[in-house]
Amino acid sequence: MASLTTLKLTNRSPKQPIKKLPPTIDLPANATVEDVKKLIAKQAGFSDHNRIGLFYTSTRKTLKDRRAVIAEDKDVAEAGEVLVKDLGVQIAWRTVFVVEYLGPILIHGAAVAARPYLLKDPSMSPTQWLSFGMIVAHFAKRELETLFVHKFSANTMPARNIFKNSFFYWAISGALCAWSIYYSPWSLAARANDPIVDAVGTALYLFGEISNALVHLYLSTLRSTGGTERKIPHGYGFSLVTCPNYMYEVLAWVGIITASRDWSVALFITIGAIQMFIWAKGKERAYRKEFGDKYKKKRFVMLPGLL
Repeated sequence: MASLTTLKLTNRSPKQPIKKLPPTIDLPANATVEDVKKLIAKQAGFSDHNRIGLFYTSTRKTLKDRRAVIAEDKDVAEAGEVLVKDLGVQIAWRTVFVVEYLGPILIHGAAVAARPYLLKDPSMSPTQWLSFGMIVAHFAKRELETLFVHKFSANTMPARNIFKNSFFYWAISGALCAWSIYYSPWSLAARANDPIVDAVGTALYLFGEISNALVHLYLSTLRSTGGTERKIPHGYGFSLVTCPNYMYEVLAWVGIITASRDWSVALFITIGAIQMFIWAKGKERAYRKEFGDKYKKKRFVMLPGLL
């Protein structure tokens, strides 16, 4: 397999072909998937090699591991060919996450700051302030993790995704939750007067947020900077579910729901939990496929006894 020196290139989308795609490229010794993308981009006239997508000819699935040596991939070596597609304008994963999480921080801050100009009584109840602090602190934590903790296996994603992803956070956890908690005439947080409920919500929130942060810090140690390798995670919460970071994330939001008493917060995390469950199922399948008997299979991927 290591003798692969020339790779045939075929457009994956004949209706939207890469016009200057070379029919073949010569492979340097130990060329990786990312090296191949750079070679193709250079010859095809692309300034960003991340726009180049490589796919297997047999399954048409993407070559995900950008650091894998192309000649050592059995399917590619046997075919001597890959399919190539222009993935469109790309944007860094880190940038997308920063923009996503910035929305709720700005919107909740603006909503609270605007109360004196929009309401006759601009004062907020202690529970409204507690809800505000919880939500802003949650997304501030997310921003810090994005900038300093998370390591991404892929460099970029299609730029159009930033609009879809940001809408969920800006519109629901941002605008909808801010209106419902601080402005809605039906806001339970505005009328709340039960410190015990606030305390229970705060305890759940703090435990969930701290635990989520600990799992994220641990996961960041399992991958080198810019690396794509995967290791079997162990320890805090991993004996219970595949993705304890999602479990603790949900728990933190249950704390916010408890404190805010707000339906919009429940709606936001319900939608988010559905997506996290899909991701967690995918991770469980990936662990089983990659590690086989070395991996202790999990019955529940996100919430013990439920999901």
